[in-house]
Amino acid sequence: EETMQAEVEEVIEAETEEPINDNSSDWSKSTHSNDVEPNYEIVFNQSEVLTFNIVIESDDWQAMKEDAKENFSSNTNKALNNKNNNKEQDIKQQETAITEDSNPIWVTSTITFNGITWEHVGIRFKGNSSLRSVITSGNNKFSFKLDFDQFEDEYPEIDNQRFYGFKQLNLNNNYSDETLLHDKVAADLFREFGIAAANTAFCAVNVDYGEGSQFFGVYTLVEEMDDTGIENQFGEDSGNLYKPEGKGATFAAGSFDEDDMVLKNNEDEADYSDVLGLYDVINSDDRNTDYESWKSDLEDIFNVDGFLKWLAANTVMQNWDTYGISPHNYYLYKDNETDTLNWIPWDNNEAFVSSKKDTSALSLGLDEVGYGWPIIRHIMDDSDYKAVYDGYLQQFIDEVFIPEKMIEIYNAHYEMIKEYAYAERAGCTFIKSDESFDEAIEDIKDHVSERNTAVIKYLNK
Repeated sequence: EETMQAEVEEVIEAETEEPINDNSSDWSKSTHSNDVEPNYEIVFNQSEVLTFNIVIESDDWQAMKEDAKENFSSNTNKALNNKNNNKEQDIKQQETAITEDSNPIWVTSTITFNGITWEHVGIRFKGNSSLRSVITSGNNKFSFKLDFDQFEDEYPEIDNQRFYGFKQLNLNNNYSDETLLHDKVAADLFREFGIAAANTAFCAVNVDYGEGSQFFGVYTLVEEMDDTGIENQFGEDSGNLYKPEGKGATFAAGSFDEDDMVLKNNEDEADYSDVLGLYDVINSDDRNTDYESWKSDLEDIFNVDGFLKWLAANTVMQNWDTYGISPHNYYLYKDNETDTLNWIPWDNNEAFVSSKKDTSALSLGLDEVGYGWPIIRHIMDDSDYKAVYDGYLQQFIDEVFIPEKMIEIYNAHYEMIKEYAYAERAGCTFIKSDESFDEAIEDIKDHVSERNTAVIKYLNK
Protein backbone atom coordinates (compact mmCIF):
# COMPACT_ATOMS: atom_id res chain seq x y z
CA GLU A 1 0.00 0.00 0.00
CA GLU A 2 2.86 2.39 0.81
CA THR A 3 4.41 1.70 -2.60
CA MET A 4 1.08 2.32 -4.37
CA GLN A 5 0.56 5.55 -2.42
CA ALA A 6 4.03 6.76 -3.38
CA GLU A 7 3.34 6.03 -7.05
CA VAL A 8 0.02 7.92 -6.91
CA GLU A 9 1.69 10.92 -5.27
CA GLU A 10 4.40 10.88 -7.94
CA VAL A 11 1.78 10.94 -10.71
CA ILE A 12 -0.11 13.79 -9.03
CA GLU A 13 3.12 15.75 -8.62
CA ALA A 14 4.00 15.25 -12.29
CA GLU A 15 0.55 16.40 -13.40
CA THR A 16 0.44 19.47 -11.17
CA GLU A 17 4.09 20.47 -11.14
CA GLU A 18 4.79 24.15 -10.55
CA PRO A 19 7.33 26.15 -12.50
CA ILE A 20 10.82 25.69 -11.04
CA ASN A 21 12.25 28.88 -12.47
CA ASP A 22 10.73 32.25 -11.67
CA ASN A 23 12.10 33.79 -14.89
CA SER A 24 9.72 31.88 -17.15
CA SER A 25 6.19 30.68 -16.53
CA ASP A 26 6.90 27.86 -18.98
CA TRP A 27 9.85 26.48 -17.02
CA SER A 28 8.89 23.17 -15.41
CA LYS A 29 10.69 20.05 -14.30
CA SER A 30 9.46 17.80 -17.11
CA THR A 31 10.06 20.30 -19.92
CA HIS A 32 13.09 22.37 -18.94
CA SER A 33 15.12 20.71 -16.18
CA ASN A 34 17.98 18.21 -16.38
CA ASP A 35 16.41 16.18 -13.58
CA VAL A 36 14.33 13.97 -15.89
CA GLU A 37 15.02 11.17 -18.35
CA PRO A 38 14.89 12.17 -22.04
CA ASN A 39 11.29 11.98 -23.25
CA TYR A 40 11.56 10.16 -26.57
CA GLU A 41 7.80 9.82 -26.99
CA ILE A 42 7.36 13.60 -27.16
CA VAL A 43 10.59 14.72 -28.80
CA PHE A 44 10.76 11.89 -31.35
CA ASN A 45 7.04 11.45 -31.88
CA GLN A 46 6.61 9.22 -34.92
CA SER A 47 2.93 9.89 -35.54
CA GLU A 48 3.02 13.53 -36.65
CA VAL A 49 5.17 16.32 -38.05
CA LEU A 50 6.53 18.29 -35.10
CA THR A 51 6.72 22.08 -35.28
CA PHE A 52 9.62 24.22 -34.06
CA ASN A 53 9.22 28.00 -34.00
CA ILE A 54 12.56 29.78 -33.73
CA VAL A 55 13.20 33.48 -33.12
CA ILE A 56 16.66 34.93 -33.76
CA GLU A 57 17.56 38.60 -33.45
CA SER A 58 18.18 40.16 -36.85
CA ASP A 59 21.73 41.23 -35.97
CA ASP A 60 22.54 37.71 -34.81
CA TRP A 61 21.11 36.22 -37.99
CA GLN A 62 23.25 38.49 -40.10
CA ALA A 63 26.30 37.64 -37.99
CA MET A 64 25.63 33.92 -38.51
CA LYS A 65 25.40 34.34 -42.27
CA GLU A 66 28.44 36.60 -42.50
CA ASP A 67 30.49 34.20 -40.38
CA ALA A 68 29.44 31.25 -42.54
CA LYS A 69 30.14 33.11 -45.77
CA GLU A 70 33.55 34.28 -44.57
CA ASN A 71 34.74 31.02 -43.09
CA PHE A 72 33.08 28.24 -45.03
CA SER A 73 31.82 29.22 -48.48
CA SER A 74 35.32 29.54 -49.95
CA ASN A 75 36.47 26.14 -48.68
CA THR A 76 36.26 23.25 -51.08
CA ASN A 77 36.52 19.54 -50.58
CA LYS A 78 38.84 17.51 -52.68
CA ALA A 79 36.96 14.53 -54.00
CA LEU A 80 38.01 11.29 -52.40
CA ASN A 81 37.17 8.36 -54.60
CA ASN A 82 39.56 5.44 -54.71
CA LYS A 83 38.46 2.98 -57.34
CA ASN A 84 41.88 1.43 -57.89
CA ASN A 85 42.51 -1.86 -56.12
CA ASN A 86 46.30 -1.59 -56.41
CA LYS A 87 47.94 -1.73 -52.97
CA GLU A 88 50.82 0.49 -54.10
CA GLN A 89 48.75 3.37 -55.41
CA ASP A 90 48.29 6.34 -53.12
CA ILE A 91 44.93 8.01 -52.98
CA LYS A 92 44.00 11.63 -52.61
CA GLN A 93 42.80 12.47 -49.14
CA GLN A 94 39.88 14.75 -48.54
CA GLU A 95 40.52 18.10 -46.87
CA THR A 96 37.65 18.83 -44.55
CA ALA A 97 36.16 22.28 -44.93
CA ILE A 98 34.48 22.38 -41.54
CA THR A 99 36.14 20.90 -38.49
CA GLU A 100 35.46 20.98 -34.79
CA ASP A 101 37.94 23.86 -34.55
CA SER A 102 36.11 25.95 -37.13
CA ASN A 103 32.48 25.54 -36.22
CA PRO A 104 29.97 28.25 -37.13
CA ILE A 105 29.28 30.78 -34.40
CA TRP A 106 26.63 30.29 -31.73
CA VAL A 107 23.95 32.90 -31.08
CA THR A 108 20.94 32.94 -28.78
CA SER A 109 17.43 32.12 -29.87
CA THR A 110 13.96 31.54 -28.49
CA ILE A 111 12.37 28.17 -29.25
CA THR A 112 8.65 27.48 -29.00
CA PHE A 113 7.34 23.93 -29.24
CA ASN A 114 3.79 22.74 -28.46
CA GLY A 115 3.02 26.16 -26.99
CA ILE A 116 5.96 26.03 -24.54
CA THR A 117 8.95 28.38 -24.79
CA TRP A 118 12.65 27.90 -24.13
CA GLU A 119 14.69 31.11 -23.78
CA HIS A 120 18.33 31.85 -24.64
CA VAL A 121 18.81 28.61 -26.58
CA GLY A 122 22.11 28.33 -28.40
CA ILE A 123 21.73 27.92 -32.15
CA ARG A 124 24.27 27.65 -34.96
CA PHE A 125 24.46 26.49 -38.55
CA LYS A 126 25.74 22.97 -39.16
CA GLY A 127 26.88 20.94 -42.13
CA ASN A 128 29.79 20.59 -44.51
CA SER A 129 29.12 20.50 -48.24
CA SER A 130 25.47 21.22 -47.53
CA LEU A 131 26.35 24.39 -45.64
CA ARG A 132 28.62 25.61 -48.41
CA SER A 133 25.94 24.89 -50.98
CA VAL A 134 23.30 26.79 -49.05
CA ILE A 135 25.62 29.78 -48.59
CA THR A 136 26.79 29.98 -52.19
CA SER A 137 23.34 29.39 -53.71
CA GLY A 138 21.54 31.91 -51.52
CA ASN A 139 19.22 29.18 -50.27
CA ASN A 140 18.00 29.90 -46.74
CA LYS A 141 17.28 26.29 -45.75
CA PHE A 142 20.17 25.96 -43.31
CA SER A 143 20.69 23.02 -40.99
CA PHE A 144 20.82 23.98 -37.30
CA LYS A 145 22.28 22.63 -34.09
CA LEU A 146 20.46 23.54 -30.89
CA ASP A 147 22.04 23.61 -27.42
CA PHE A 148 19.61 24.46 -24.65
CA ASP A 149 22.18 25.58 -22.06
CA GLN A 150 24.94 26.85 -24.36
CA PHE A 151 24.56 30.34 -22.87
CA GLU A 152 24.00 29.41 -19.22
CA ASP A 153 27.03 31.45 -18.11
CA GLU A 154 25.52 34.60 -19.59
CA TYR A 155 22.01 33.69 -18.45
CA PRO A 156 22.20 31.84 -15.11
CA GLU A 157 18.44 31.40 -15.10
CA ILE A 158 18.82 28.71 -17.79
CA ASP A 159 21.47 26.75 -15.89
CA ASN A 160 21.25 23.12 -17.10
CA GLN A 161 18.23 23.92 -19.25
CA ARG A 162 16.98 20.93 -21.21
CA PHE A 163 14.34 20.19 -23.83
CA TYR A 164 12.33 17.34 -22.32
CA GLY A 165 15.63 15.93 -21.03
CA PHE A 166 17.71 16.66 -24.15
CA LYS A 167 20.59 19.16 -24.08
CA GLN A 168 21.35 19.18 -27.82
CA LEU A 169 19.33 18.40 -30.94
CA ASN A 170 19.95 18.70 -34.66
CA LEU A 171 17.60 20.11 -37.27
CA ASN A 172 18.85 18.65 -40.55
CA ASN A 173 17.68 20.35 -43.72
CA ASN A 174 17.38 17.22 -45.92
CA TYR A 175 19.95 18.66 -48.27
CA SER A 176 19.85 17.29 -51.81
CA ASP A 177 16.94 14.98 -50.96
CA GLU A 178 13.71 15.66 -52.81
CA THR A 179 11.95 12.85 -50.94
CA LEU A 180 12.77 14.43 -47.55
CA LEU A 181 12.94 10.84 -46.26
CA HIS A 182 16.56 9.69 -46.55
CA ASP A 183 17.97 10.83 -43.21
CA LYS A 184 15.05 9.50 -41.22
CA VAL A 185 14.42 6.21 -43.00
CA ALA A 186 18.08 5.16 -43.11
CA ALA A 187 18.52 5.72 -39.37
CA ASP A 188 15.30 3.83 -38.65
CA LEU A 189 16.42 0.88 -40.78
CA PHE A 190 19.84 0.74 -39.16
CA ARG A 191 18.29 0.56 -35.69
CA GLU A 192 15.77 -2.05 -36.83
CA PHE A 193 18.69 -4.15 -38.06
CA GLY A 194 20.40 -3.91 -34.68
CA ILE A 195 22.87 -1.16 -35.57
CA ALA A 196 23.30 1.77 -33.18
CA ALA A 197 21.99 4.95 -34.82
CA ALA A 198 20.37 8.22 -33.77
CA ASN A 199 16.63 8.59 -33.30
CA THR A 200 14.89 10.83 -35.80
CA ALA A 201 11.54 12.49 -36.49
CA PHE A 202 9.97 14.77 -39.07
CA CYS A 203 9.52 18.41 -38.15
CA ALA A 204 8.44 21.69 -39.68
CA VAL A 205 10.68 24.66 -38.89
CA ASN A 206 9.60 28.30 -38.80
CA VAL A 207 12.20 31.02 -38.29
CA ASP A 208 11.72 34.68 -37.45
CA TYR A 209 14.98 36.58 -37.92
CA GLY A 210 13.44 40.02 -37.75
CA GLU A 211 11.17 39.88 -40.78
CA GLY A 212 8.32 37.86 -39.33
CA SER A 213 8.00 34.10 -39.01
CA GLN A 214 8.93 32.29 -42.22
CA PHE A 215 8.45 28.62 -43.08
CA PHE A 216 11.86 27.04 -43.62
CA GLY A 217 10.46 23.68 -44.65
CA VAL A 218 10.48 20.04 -43.63
CA TYR A 219 13.46 19.05 -41.51
CA THR A 220 14.65 15.84 -39.90
CA LEU A 221 15.07 16.14 -36.16
CA VAL A 222 18.15 14.08 -35.26
CA GLU A 223 19.33 12.99 -31.83
CA GLU A 224 22.82 14.10 -30.78
CA MET A 225 24.95 11.00 -30.19
CA ASP A 226 27.20 12.51 -27.50
CA ASP A 227 24.17 13.90 -25.63
CA THR A 228 21.68 11.05 -25.32
CA GLY A 229 22.32 8.76 -28.29
CA ILE A 230 25.10 6.62 -26.87
CA GLU A 231 23.43 5.88 -23.54
CA ASN A 232 20.16 5.18 -25.33
CA GLN A 233 21.79 2.70 -27.71
CA PHE A 234 24.40 1.10 -25.44
CA GLY A 235 22.89 1.50 -21.98
CA GLU A 236 25.94 3.46 -20.79
CA ASP A 237 28.08 6.29 -22.16
CA SER A 238 31.32 6.22 -20.17
CA GLY A 239 33.52 5.15 -23.08
CA ASN A 240 35.26 7.41 -25.56
CA LEU A 241 33.17 8.68 -28.47
CA TYR A 242 35.00 9.80 -31.61
CA LYS A 243 33.74 11.49 -34.76
CA PRO A 244 36.58 10.91 -37.24
CA GLU A 245 36.85 13.49 -39.98
CA GLY A 246 39.43 13.98 -42.72
CA LYS A 247 42.51 12.06 -43.78
CA GLY A 248 42.88 10.14 -40.52
CA ALA A 249 39.27 8.94 -40.78
CA THR A 250 40.31 6.58 -43.58
CA PHE A 251 42.62 4.64 -41.20
CA ALA A 252 44.93 4.23 -44.18
CA ALA A 253 48.58 3.44 -43.46
CA GLY A 254 50.44 6.60 -42.52
CA SER A 255 47.26 8.62 -42.00
CA PHE A 256 46.73 8.54 -38.24
CA ASP A 257 46.32 11.99 -36.71
CA GLU A 258 44.75 12.68 -33.32
CA ASP A 259 43.34 15.94 -34.71
CA ASP A 260 41.23 13.88 -37.12
CA MET A 261 39.92 11.70 -34.29
CA VAL A 262 37.56 14.34 -32.91
CA LEU A 263 36.80 13.32 -29.34
CA LYS A 264 33.28 14.22 -28.23
CA ASN A 265 33.67 13.37 -24.52
CA ASN A 266 36.26 12.42 -21.88
CA GLU A 267 38.63 15.08 -23.23
CA ASP A 268 40.62 15.38 -20.02
CA GLU A 269 41.34 11.66 -19.65
CA ALA A 270 41.70 10.53 -23.25
CA ASP A 271 44.99 9.31 -24.69
CA TYR A 272 43.54 8.06 -28.03
CA SER A 273 45.00 4.62 -27.34
CA ASP A 274 41.80 2.85 -28.44
CA VAL A 275 41.57 4.39 -31.92
CA LEU A 276 45.35 4.24 -32.28
CA GLY A 277 45.10 0.55 -31.39
CA LEU A 278 42.58 0.01 -34.20
CA TYR A 279 44.82 1.88 -36.61
CA ASP A 280 47.85 -0.19 -35.58
CA VAL A 281 46.04 -3.51 -35.85
CA ILE A 282 44.27 -2.86 -39.15
CA ASN A 283 47.62 -1.89 -40.71
CA SER A 284 49.78 -4.46 -38.88
CA ASP A 285 52.21 -6.67 -40.80
CA ASP A 286 50.79 -9.57 -38.77
CA ARG A 287 48.08 -9.71 -41.39
CA ASN A 288 50.71 -11.11 -43.75
CA THR A 289 52.84 -13.07 -41.27
CA ASP A 290 50.51 -14.31 -38.50
CA TYR A 291 47.03 -14.01 -39.88
CA GLU A 292 45.07 -15.72 -37.11
CA SER A 293 46.78 -13.57 -34.53
CA TRP A 294 45.90 -10.50 -36.59
CA LYS A 295 42.22 -11.48 -36.71
CA SER A 296 42.16 -12.14 -32.98
CA ASP A 297 43.78 -8.80 -32.21
CA LEU A 298 41.33 -7.02 -34.51
CA GLU A 299 38.28 -8.61 -32.90
CA ASP A 300 39.66 -7.80 -29.43
CA ILE A 301 39.60 -4.08 -30.20
CA PHE A 302 36.91 -3.67 -32.89
CA ASN A 303 33.35 -4.97 -33.20
CA VAL A 304 33.95 -6.54 -36.60
CA ASP A 305 30.57 -8.24 -36.71
CA GLY A 306 28.78 -4.93 -36.06
CA PHE A 307 30.84 -3.25 -38.75
CA LEU A 308 29.95 -5.97 -41.27
CA LYS A 309 26.29 -5.59 -40.37
CA TRP A 310 26.46 -1.84 -41.01
CA LEU A 311 28.45 -2.36 -44.20
CA ALA A 312 25.87 -4.78 -45.58
CA ALA A 313 22.86 -2.59 -44.74
CA ASN A 314 24.56 0.58 -45.94
CA THR A 315 25.65 -1.00 -49.22
CA VAL A 316 22.19 -2.41 -49.93
CA MET A 317 20.55 0.96 -49.28
CA GLN A 318 23.35 2.71 -51.23
CA ASN A 319 25.10 5.76 -49.85
CA TRP A 320 27.71 7.59 -51.84
CA ASP A 321 28.78 9.87 -48.93
CA THR A 322 30.15 7.27 -46.53
CA TYR A 323 33.31 5.40 -45.52
CA GLY A 324 34.89 3.75 -48.53
CA ILE A 325 34.17 6.92 -50.55
CA SER A 326 34.34 9.84 -48.10
CA PRO A 327 36.28 10.02 -44.81
CA HIS A 328 33.47 11.12 -42.50
CA ASN A 329 29.86 10.51 -41.45
CA TYR A 330 30.47 7.94 -38.74
CA TYR A 331 31.25 7.69 -35.04
CA LEU A 332 33.39 5.20 -33.14
CA TYR A 333 32.32 4.39 -29.61
CA LYS A 334 34.44 2.44 -27.12
CA ASP A 335 31.96 0.23 -25.28
CA ASN A 336 33.64 -0.31 -21.90
CA GLU A 337 31.56 -3.42 -21.22
CA THR A 338 32.85 -5.25 -24.31
CA ASP A 339 36.10 -3.27 -24.52
CA THR A 340 35.60 -2.80 -28.28
CA LEU A 341 35.14 0.12 -30.65
CA ASN A 342 31.74 0.18 -32.34
CA TRP A 343 30.80 1.70 -35.70
CA ILE A 344 27.87 4.16 -35.71
CA PRO A 345 26.51 5.66 -38.96
CA TRP A 346 25.75 9.38 -39.15
CA ASP A 347 24.31 11.91 -41.61
CA ASN A 348 22.36 9.69 -43.98
CA ASN A 349 20.81 12.27 -46.31
CA GLU A 350 22.73 10.79 -49.24
CA ALA A 351 21.45 7.26 -48.63
CA PHE A 352 19.23 5.61 -51.26
CA VAL A 353 21.28 7.40 -53.93
CA SER A 354 23.25 5.39 -56.47
CA SER A 355 25.54 8.20 -57.55
CA LYS A 356 26.31 11.89 -57.24
CA LYS A 357 28.30 13.83 -59.80
CA ASP A 358 31.30 11.60 -60.59
CA THR A 359 30.96 9.45 -57.47
CA SER A 360 29.04 6.20 -57.29
CA ALA A 361 27.81 4.29 -54.27
CA LEU A 362 29.78 1.18 -53.40
CA SER A 363 29.03 -2.02 -55.28
CA LEU A 364 27.67 -5.01 -53.38
CA GLY A 365 30.91 -6.91 -53.93
CA LEU A 366 33.06 -3.97 -52.77
CA ASP A 367 35.83 -5.07 -55.13
CA GLU A 368 36.56 -1.49 -56.15
CA VAL A 369 37.42 -0.44 -52.59
CA GLY A 370 41.18 -0.04 -52.36
CA TYR A 371 43.66 -0.31 -49.53
CA GLY A 372 43.25 3.36 -48.76
CA TRP A 373 40.14 2.16 -46.93
CA PRO A 374 41.66 -0.68 -44.92
CA ILE A 375 38.77 -1.29 -42.55
CA ILE A 376 36.72 -2.44 -45.53
CA ARG A 377 39.45 -3.88 -47.71
CA HIS A 378 41.37 -5.90 -45.13
CA ILE A 379 38.19 -7.28 -43.58
CA MET A 380 36.55 -8.14 -46.89
CA ASP A 381 39.74 -9.87 -48.06
CA ASP A 382 39.03 -12.52 -45.41
CA SER A 383 36.76 -15.29 -46.73
CA ASP A 384 35.10 -15.87 -43.35
CA TYR A 385 34.29 -12.19 -42.88
CA LYS A 386 33.03 -11.96 -46.46
CA ALA A 387 30.69 -14.87 -45.81
CA VAL A 388 29.31 -13.04 -42.77
CA TYR A 389 28.85 -9.91 -44.88
CA ASP A 390 27.02 -11.87 -47.58
CA GLY A 391 24.80 -13.39 -44.91
CA TYR A 392 23.89 -9.94 -43.64
CA LEU A 393 23.03 -8.82 -47.18
CA GLN A 394 20.50 -11.63 -47.36
CA GLN A 395 19.21 -11.03 -43.85
CA PHE A 396 18.72 -7.32 -44.49
CA ILE A 397 16.51 -7.84 -47.55
CA ASP A 398 14.68 -10.74 -45.88
CA GLU A 399 13.91 -9.07 -42.56
CA VAL A 400 14.19 -5.29 -42.97
CA PHE A 401 14.43 -3.93 -46.52
CA ILE A 402 11.34 -5.75 -47.77
CA PRO A 403 9.68 -4.08 -50.79
CA GLU A 404 6.07 -4.45 -49.60
CA LYS A 405 6.91 -3.21 -46.11
CA MET A 406 9.06 -0.33 -47.32
CA ILE A 407 6.42 0.86 -49.77
CA GLU A 408 3.92 1.01 -46.90
CA ILE A 409 6.42 3.04 -44.87
CA TYR A 410 7.13 5.39 -47.76
CA ASN A 411 3.41 5.88 -48.39
CA ALA A 412 2.75 6.63 -44.72
CA HIS A 413 5.60 9.13 -44.57
CA TYR A 414 4.43 10.73 -47.80
CA GLU A 415 0.93 11.25 -46.47
CA MET A 416 2.34 12.70 -43.25
CA ILE A 417 4.66 15.28 -44.82
CA LYS A 418 3.25 16.04 -48.27
CA GLU A 419 1.32 19.19 -47.37
CA TYR A 420 4.42 20.55 -45.64
CA ALA A 421 6.56 19.58 -48.62
CA TYR A 422 4.15 21.31 -51.02
CA ALA A 423 4.36 24.42 -48.80
CA GLU A 424 8.14 24.72 -49.15
CA ARG A 425 8.96 27.91 -51.00
CA ALA A 426 11.53 28.96 -53.57
CA GLY A 427 14.76 30.08 -51.96
CA CYS A 428 14.22 27.80 -48.97
CA THR A 429 13.94 24.32 -50.44
CA PHE A 430 15.79 21.61 -52.32
CA ILE A 431 12.61 20.45 -54.08
CA LYS A 432 12.18 21.65 -57.65
CA SER A 433 8.37 21.39 -57.62
CA ASP A 434 5.45 19.54 -56.07
CA GLU A 435 5.58 17.14 -59.00
CA SER A 436 9.28 16.41 -58.52
CA PHE A 437 8.61 15.63 -54.84
CA ASP A 438 5.92 13.14 -55.87
CA GLU A 439 8.21 11.63 -58.51
CA ALA A 440 11.06 11.28 -56.01
CA ILE A 441 8.75 9.34 -53.69
CA GLU A 442 7.86 6.98 -56.53
CA ASP A 443 11.55 6.59 -57.37
CA ILE A 444 12.48 5.58 -53.83
CA LYS A 445 9.71 2.96 -53.93
CA ASP A 446 11.23 1.54 -57.11
CA HIS A 447 14.66 1.67 -55.52
CA VAL A 448 13.87 -0.89 -52.81
CA SER A 449 12.75 -3.48 -55.38
CA GLU A 450 15.76 -2.77 -57.56
CA ARG A 451 18.14 -3.24 -54.63
CA ASN A 452 16.48 -6.49 -53.57
CA THR A 453 16.89 -7.81 -57.10
CA ALA A 454 20.52 -6.67 -57.14
CA VAL A 455 21.30 -8.47 -53.87
CA ILE A 456 19.70 -11.71 -55.06
CA LYS A 457 21.60 -11.52 -58.34
CA TYR A 458 24.89 -10.82 -56.54
CA LEU A 459 24.49 -13.67 -54.05
CA ASN A 460 23.55 -16.17 -56.74
CA LYS A 461 26.16 -15.30 -59.32
